[in-house]
Amino acid sequence: MIKTTAMILDELKNYASPASKLSRMAQNGEYIKIVRGLYETDPSTPGYLLAGSIYGPSYLSFEFALAYHGLIPEAVYTFTSATYDKKKKKKFETPFGTFTYRDIPRDAYPLGVEIVKEGDYSYWIASPEKALCDALYTKAPVANHKELLILLFDDMRIDEQEFDKLNYNDIIILAESYHSTNVQKLRQLMRRI
Repeated sequence: MIKTTAMILDELKNYASPASKLSRMAQNGEYIKIVRGLYETDPSTPGYLLAGSIYGPSYLSFEFALAYHGLIPEAVYTFTSATYDKKKKKKFETPFGTFTYRDIPRDAYPLGVEIVKEGDYSYWIASPEKALCDALYTKAPVANHKELLILLFDDMRIDEQEFDKLNYNDIIILAESYHSTNVQKLRQLMRRI
């Protein structure tokens, strides 16, 4: 279970020095420090369950969500998340894995995101269509549809069968919120198909 320092210190308020008690509990492995001010009680908790708590507001997207939805064949070992108005990329190395965060346009941020409950945890993750738009937003602009296809299927290694399962209408709607050549070219491609 995720807990903040304030929550733990409140639970330990009957001790003479709650901060010292917390320090000892962390050394004994009762609490695992994730980042400053944030702890986890279970060392086997998968990192993706913690991503939204480490830095936010954020949701899992980019390569992690593409792999989660089966759009790329590779296993992804970094928990990649989308944010907005942060102006810079963030990276956190923790006992639970590496977490990266990068901006997308504010207008696009709330669209195409799903909440998933898993046990006592819940997390936000991009839909397959949204993860693809987010990923394309971060790539260098392509000049035409031929270059877009090379980017999608050769460079990003998007699975063509999974690509064909995407909801084209969702991509067309999502694309309106991105000011990105690549996402606009994807929308044009979807309209053709």
